Amino acid sequence: MLEFPTFDLIDQVALVTGAARGLGRAISLALAHAGADVALGLRDASTGDPLAHEIEAMGRKALPLQMDVTRLDQIFRAIELTVAHFGRVDILVNNAGGGFNHLAQDVPEEEFDQTVALNLKATFFASQAAGRVMIRQNRGRIINMSSQAGFVALPTESVYCITKAGISHLTKCLAVEWGKHNITVNAVAPTFIRTPGTEEALADTEFRADVVERIAGLHRIGEPMDVAGAVVFLASPAASLITGHTILIDGGWTAR
Repeated sequence: MLEFPTFDLIDQVALVTGAARGLGRAISLALAHAGADVALGLRDASTGDPLAHEIEAMGRKALPLQMDVTRLDQIFRAIELTVAHFGRVDILVNNAGGGFNHLAQDVPEEEFDQTVALNLKATFFASQAAGRVMIRQNRGRIINMSSQAGFVALPTESVYCITKAGISHLTKCLAVEWGKHNITVNAVAPTFIRTPGTEEALADTEFRADVVERIAGLHRIGEPMDVAGAVVFLASPAASLITGHTILIDGGWTAR
């Protein structure tokens, strides 16, 4: 008999970093809507109650966690607490990230180090901590947050671009190493998405018009759920043969 693909995450446990707002919040809600219980990795755990209540209103469980991803002790502790509370971790979404805007000749060392630590180092060590659990389980799904900036050059964002390119290649490396443990590792690479983090930039009429024009296929700014849908797919059984891949969610920007 044919087995049709399934997209539900019933009885799965997910951990989302940077869950407080924007993409992290949307991804957390979408995973819960698909059936997962969700551990919320937060830079300040005290901010997590409203989101936790929304998830619980869907009939799922939520666990706000202190998880500043620039601190390895908090990364490792968050994984430990997730496993202690839920018994396992099936899905890790490395969503937390950020960067600064400077011409390359003006980038200060401190901001370079902060961007690498937040985007690349944190993704590696959160994956390492969750990967150790998933290896014991002989199952897991890791979804990393790359960016279209890892595929095209964005002026004034050279450091951000190289970290996001690094995340896509790290995704391949982990997929190859951990495939034998039934762990898939993939990434999503969004274009400009309407979030609190992009609000100021997109408020500039000229900048927004340029972005919409460069989103060559669809000519619209992305919404957080546009990204969350791809994350849910990659976490689901329907994506069981996809690993080491980065899905561009860019409305056609890189198709030119």
